[in-house]
Amino acid sequence: MKRGTEMLKFNTFSITARCEKTGQFGIAISTKVPAVGSLCTYARAGVGAIASQSFVNPYIGINGLKYLENGLSAGQVLERVLEEDPAPELRQFSIVDHKGEAVAYTGDKCDSWNGHLTGKNYAVAGNMLVSEATIKDMENSFLKNKELILAERLLLSLYAGQKAGGDKRGKQSAAIYIVDKEQYPLIDLRVDEHENPVNELQRVYKIAQKELFPFAQMLPTLKNPAGTFDLNASREMGLLQDKNDE
Repeated sequence: MKRGTEMLKFNTFSITARCEKTGQFGIAISTKVPAVGSLCTYARAGVGAIASQSFVNPYIGINGLKYLENGLSAGQVLERVLEEDPAPELRQFSIVDHKGEAVAYTGDKCDSWNGHLTGKNYAVAGNMLVSEATIKDMENSFLKNKELILAERLLLSLYAGQKAGGDKRGKQSAAIYIVDKEQYPLIDLRVDEHENPVNELQRVYKIAQKELFPFAQMLPTLKNPAGTFDLNASREMGLLQDKNDE
């Protein structure tokens, strides 16, 4: 890998979406660069979600969420962040707002194949891909799995994109980030460096279903600041030592 600017060039495929049933927002993403989840995923409960990629500008996500929270629509935020960016031709990003409006932008200097697809509640985007099939298959997967929860729809969509070719340089990292009703994420799982990151992310998700998500349901919330800590359930998950060993 070249040094310098190439280090932050996330030639990537992603899906950014809102769940009509729950109002959750989420992003699933993968690339041939380590730790894609560290700089490319932005979401806030009740506000929206943004994926920033290609020659990534984190402030598209950071400022974009502020503008969404201040009442701008996804389309208005797209226009504003482009006006503020001194190099929009290098950017690719997707935005979904609280009404389900979805927009995406692909700069004309993003590596090919590049492009995006949008629909009610979702946007799929990618650059430096093997072919357009990556984002088409991601869209098809997301639309045909409407009965599933958002996390599973996003993971299946990401898997479909990888199966269709994904990043033409190869595979290295993947992430899924979902917010629900709290100021902390419902799901924040990352595979930062792996030979098959999308499959590994699915494996980690299955483990988290048993060993993390039940614990997360006990955490303090805005409505219940004390949380609902369950001593026995925590022991069963291995979070505490067995009382017989005390």
